[in-house]
Amino acid sequence: MTSVASSPRSLVIATRESRLAMWQAEHVRALLQALYPQCQVSLLGMTTKGDRILDRTLSKVGGKGLFIKELESALLDGKADLAVHSLKDVPVELDPTFAMPCILSRADPRDALVSPRHASLDQLPAGAVVGTSSLRREAQIRARFPHLEVRPLRGNLDTRLRKLDEGQYDAIILATVGLERLGLQHRIAGILPVEQSLPAAGQGALGIEVAAHRDDVKQWLQPLADAEATAVALAERAVSRRLGGSCQVPLAAYAELESNQLHIRGLVARPDGSVVLRAEKRGPSEQAEELGREVAEILLEQGAADILAELDPAGRAE
Repeated sequence: MTSVASSPRSLVIATRESRLAMWQAEHVRALLQALYPQCQVSLLGMTTKGDRILDRTLSKVGGKGLFIKELESALLDGKADLAVHSLKDVPVELDPTFAMPCILSRADPRDALVSPRHASLDQLPAGAVVGTSSLRREAQIRARFPHLEVRPLRGNLDTRLRKLDEGQYDAIILATVGLERLGLQHRIAGILPVEQSLPAAGQGALGIEVAAHRDDVKQWLQPLADAEATAVALAERAVSRRLGGSCQVPLAAYAELESNQLHIRGLVARPDGSVVLRAEKRGPSEQAEELGREVAEILLEQGAADILAELDPAGRAE
């Protein structure tokens, strides 16, 4: 067991070097500096495989784990004490050598429409080109708006906005939180209601990862953990975990907490939108993971297993 000091003298945060990732790391650094004024908190910027491969969709090159592997190596070899992630980029099954002891308060988890001429998907004319990097978004758009053309969109946030401005797309779908954190909320034409685009598990939340043996860092991070964000994240990630969810499967999970009651919704679809399965449960927040698993079971009963087996045979939920 690692002995825990009363307060840290120095902490190193591993982070991707994208503008949004750096904002997130700076945000956590500011929180830690406020907690521990005598602590020197520094950033270790890194480029991940997910940042380098921009010509293919994530589902074709290994999924969301591509964004954290290099950061995890820094945690293991002692170059960094903690890593800051967008929670939706963190695989639901962590290697046991790592832990995620802290989920921070959640920002807006919804998707945003960015378009120079249209404020909603309903306003887009037939044949309009919509860009997204997410099979989850693509399937929901295709199901509800079959007259639209959905095309892949990769690159960091600035690259995606540039492609829109160049006229390659009529509209693009991005996470609201990323635009807001970078001061680009003026680019948001409209927020997509969750009934139209159910968010990804963990969207809008930040998770902090550490090496599993670092009990000292776990304790230092505890004041930053948010109970409500943790409850909804546990429920959402339980849906994804039970379904063996990966970037190869259009999968959504979204939970809300009201008066200690959790409302969790889940979705599994075919990428072309021809089949969209939905399920939901309500219950006490103390049962967050159980509620998430129950939603997953309902989806499996509806036929999600067949979709999962077809799209991601290695991750099939039994």
